[in-house]
Amino acid sequence: MAENSVYILAIESSCDDTAAAILHNGKVLSNVVARQQVHEEYGGVVPELASRAHQQNIVPVADVALKKAGIQKKQLSAIAFTQGPGLMGSLLVGSSFAKSVAQALQIPLIAVNHMQAHILAHFIEEEGFEKPEFPFLAMTISGGHTQIVKVSSYFDMEVIGETTDDAVGEAFDKSAKILGLPYPGGPLIDKYAHEGNPKAYTFTKPQVPGLNFSFSGLKTQILYFVQKSVESDASFVENHLHDICASIQYTIINILMDKLKMAVNQTGINRVAIGGGVSANSGIRKALKEAEKKYGWKTFVPKFEYTTDNAAMIGIVGHHKYLLQQFDDATITSKARFAL
Repeated sequence: MAENSVYILAIESSCDDTAAAILHNGKVLSNVVARQQVHEEYGGVVPELASRAHQQNIVPVADVALKKAGIQKKQLSAIAFTQGPGLMGSLLVGSSFAKSVAQALQIPLIAVNHMQAHILAHFIEEEGFEKPEFPFLAMTISGGHTQIVKVSSYFDMEVIGETTDDAVGEAFDKSAKILGLPYPGGPLIDKYAHEGNPKAYTFTKPQVPGLNFSFSGLKTQILYFVQKSVESDASFVENHLHDICASIQYTIINILMDKLKMAVNQTGINRVAIGGGVSANSGIRKALKEAEKKYGWKTFVPKFEYTTDNAAMIGIVGHHKYLLQQFDDATITSKARFAL
């Protein structure tokens, strides 16, 4: 099929969002996400509930994506889906649906690594957003992952640093939980940090060798700090919420930026792109822009809707794999853990 008529239906179901998108030659025609509210009362994603909700949502979401894109099923060139990493039950719903559609329409099936998709989201054809040139450094920061990746081409990626325990999104959400904020708490810390003093409270940064990260010690430190403060003043959190949030955010951003600086120095690559749900954090975006001025970096921040889990990013990987004729068959299996 000629490149000028590549239509990809993309499916993303790695965690608790059911998403479908239609891309035409790398341009997004529709990007539909059904969010699951059910997890809020549990303070985190419940895998069994997530997979059940995906089963209910996947057909309507794909249908809406086709309708919004204004195309027929028969126009599709291929279907791309998230193979992993993620929650196994959720991944299986997406892969089963994708395999069925590929078989029914007799079109190619394309399996996609979710983490690769967060990085390649920068290559979605989007007005006003510049694409990074190879090689570049990508920092993928989300609820489940924190990685620094050297990206030499679309499918040549090397993880040069990663978290040894908790991911950065987890550090934000668990800190928020300690402060009594509802789930997901990361965006609330970002919101309250705007009105606080980032240097009100000092948290020590973990000493982790090389380009790796660790956030579990910081989380414990925040827990003890809050417990001790509340012992002497029951309304401490309530009265100092903005300052606490600003101080937590300041510490986490410093940890990320220190490692990025080290990565730039070690590799000599000063093009830096961020991706993943936590890259929606306004403090991180601001710190990157400041680094661009201060160190002469070239920084790339994706469009807001392509930071959290979405199917458009799965579709752009599908598009480039389609051009290389990298197809999969129905025997391909989902992977809860899936290295880049």
